[in-house]
This record gives sequence, structure tokens and C-alpha cells, in this order.
Amino acid sequence: MAADLNQTTSDPPFDVWHSVEDAYWSAFRTLPKDRWDFITGAAGHEHTARANEHALAEIALLPRTLAGAADPDTSTTLLCSDTALPVAVAPMAYHQLAHPDGELATARAAKAAGVPFTVPTLSGHTVEELAAVGGECWFQLYPQPDKGIEAELIARAEAAGCTALMVTVDVPIMGRRLRDLRNDFRLPPEITNAHLPGEDTGGSAPTSHTTDVVDARFDWVGLGTIRDRTALPLVIKGVLSAVDADRAVSLGVDGVIVSNHGGRQLDGVPPAVAALPAVVDAVDGRVPVLFDSGIRSGIDILRALALGAQGVLVGRPVLWALAARGEPGVAELFSLLRTELASAMTIAGCRDIPTARSLRTTRTRR
Repeated sequence: MAADLNQTTSDPPFDVWHSVEDAYWSAFRTLPKDRWDFITGAAGHEHTARANEHALAEIALLPRTLAGAADPDTSTTLLCSDTALPVAVAPMAYHQLAHPDGELATARAAKAAGVPFTVPTLSGHTVEELAAVGGECWFQLYPQPDKGIEAELIARAEAAGCTALMVTVDVPIMGRRLRDLRNDFRLPPEITNAHLPGEDTGGSAPTSHTTDVVDARFDWVGLGTIRDRTALPLVIKGVLSAVDADRAVSLGVDGVIVSNHGGRQLDGVPPAVAALPAVVDAVDGRVPVLFDSGIRSGIDILRALALGAQGVLVGRPVLWALAARGEPGVAELFSLLRTELASAMTIAGCRDIPTARSLRTTRTRR
């Protein structure tokens, strides 16, 4: 979808979304170009972003017949959270770029759908406000140059009732995103950072702003310090290497998220799904493995499960739905993903998530 930018806005509106692609085009018609490019764009020439979707499409599922899998159970446990779907909302900066209600709207829709919402460090609403919505909340941490601020953010997440701490490890600096550079994209003055109020986001370019609030020197020692600092389940997001996954588990992390940041960091890394099986093998059941980067349908969710993921994080589609229709749009997106996943599970002969994770796959060439 990210490559199909030649479609014009003259197409008739989608009154009902039958796929994530419908939400994509609804958002395309809604957002100003610079915001659309920031949300949908990726690093470099966007080869990796496109490869994420194409590589998932090449995973072919091998259905089990005569399985009697009507009305499959899509509920599961992600980390320590009971969920209605094997899905969580990925951490994404500044939802207010998509809709004025921002992260509050997304958190409310996630609660209604029974899926965890990941509170981003770069948020227009505080972790306290978002946890007060009442749904399952995880907190995403960008390692901070100021370790006092880092400790304070972790403490706030714990006090607010977050049930997992997700450390993003693939952003020592922000990737070169050509669309944003060509647009000279800057955060609007009305968007502020609720967690780092000393940082002036208004009017700043995301590249310089993110560089100011992320510790480019963060390393394994720093991760060990965070592990010692919190009793929350600790998950690292942004792993493509089986060696890194094994080392992280040995250090005491409670989960690994295979991700290339949706292609937004380094153009030229493998599609995330290509790295998933090796990471699953390296972890060898010691901790859960989750997956993101390129999920665009319920069938993609089933593909990730069949390759060994416990569940997936969904990113851009949430912001497309939010941009197009606000909180009801995000609720509609989750309903659509559940319908697609349940349909795919029934046809593939999967009665529940454990049987979905044992489904066999092969590869095709498109």
C-alpha cells in the first residue's frame, strides 16, 4: 500500500471499510500531504518498508481441513496481558498529527477492543492520562540521555499501572526520511511532548527533536541498568538479529519484538518477517516473541503467528484509521482485523491461537 501513491483523491469515499487498504485511502484523502508523508513514509527510498509487506505476502499458509474450526477463539495472552486479539497498538509518536484527540482516542478504542495500548514516550498525553482510560497499557521508553529523566519516566509508568515496559532499541538516531526532508516537515506548534515538557517540540523538525530525546550511546550496559531498575516485564523492540535476541534473554528481558521500525530507520535491512523464524529459534520458548512491521490484515496476523510470534503490534493502520474517522475509526479497524483473523483461522482449520501458532507455512514468489 505504501507504494501506491499514484491513486488520486477523485475515487469515491469508502463508507464501509472492507480492508485496511480502505482505511489507508480514507486517510490519504483526509490528511495534509506533509502529515500523510510523515505517518506513511519511511527511511531512504523506502525499499525496506515495501519489502515488509511484500515478504509477508509471500508467506503461504497450509490449511488443515476437516478441523471443525467454526467460531475460533481469538483471545490470548500477550506478555502478561489477557487480550481479545493477538494484537497490541505499536508505540507511535504524536497521534495528534492524525487527529486532535490524539492518543486518548486510540487508547479508548484499544480498551473497547480488548487490546493493549502502548503509551509512547513521544506523546501529546501523559502516561497518567492514558492509563486512566482503563485499558491495558504498556509504556514505550526511548532511552534518555539524562538518566534521571529516564528513571523518572520508568517510575511514572509503574505508578500509573502500566503492565510492561517496552524499550525501543533501534533508534540511536532517527533514520533519514526523505519525504520529511523534502517537505521540511516540522511539528506544529500546538503539539507538545507531555512526558518531556522541557523539550520544545513546536516548530521543530522530528529528526532534530528525536535526536535530542534519545540516547545514541545506549548499549547493553544501559539495558542491564533498566532491567535492574524495574520489576515490570521488560521487552525490547527493534530486534532483527538472533544473536541479539539470545543475548537480551540472557540479560533478563521478558520479551523480544522483531521489528525494523516499519522501515523507518535503516533502508536496506531485511524485511522483519524474514528475521522472525531465526529469532524464534534463538529464543527457544524462553520468553515471548512479538512481531511488527508490515501487518496489514488479519491474514498477516495469522502468518506471524504461524511463524512463531505470540502476537503482533499494529502501527500505521491505527493512525490511518484515527486520521480518517477518529476513535470510531480505530474501533472499526480492530473490528475489521478481528473479522479477517477469525475468517482466516476458520478456513485454515485453527480453533484458537495455540493451533494457529502450530500452522505450517511455505513460501511463494509473487
